[in-house]
Amino acid sequence: MRIEASNPEEYISKIPKERQEAMSKLRQTIFDNIPKGFKEEMSYGMIGYVVPHSLYPDGYHCAPELPLPFISIASQKNFVALYHMGIYADKKLLDWFVGEYLKYVKTKLDMGKSCIRFKKIETIPYELIGELCTRMTVQQWIDLYEKNVKG
Repeated sequence: MRIEASNPEEYISKIPKERQEAMSKLRQTIFDNIPKGFKEEMSYGMIGYVVPHSLYPDGYHCAPELPLPFISIASQKNFVALYHMGIYADKKLLDWFVGEYLKYVKTKLDMGKSCIRFKKIETIPYELIGELCTRMTVQQWIDLYEKNVKG
């Protein structure tokens, strides 16, 4: 489900009403916890947190004109999604997140490679997501990205 929006506020205003509060809270949680240097912008039709070209001029290897993506959040057809590229690239971070998840949510973790799906918005573990955001700096993400892509 792609929502055409030029900024995060417009994006949230266009999603179903019953998800707007959860998406706003998720956005604020990320904003409050993500390390300095990441920039919020619309990215791939989602609210994204990226490494701007001013910090990483090479951009994303698949599309160098785009900044390096890190986290995105979206309202999909059947769920709210959090995409975290660090979880995909760092097994230690993934293992930490999976281990912590059940301390916050009693339902099974619904996850793809970098996508964490929340079918019930009332189960979004904002505190855990805030902690996840603090676990990788811009430079750590750039180093890991270059190791995995260019290594």
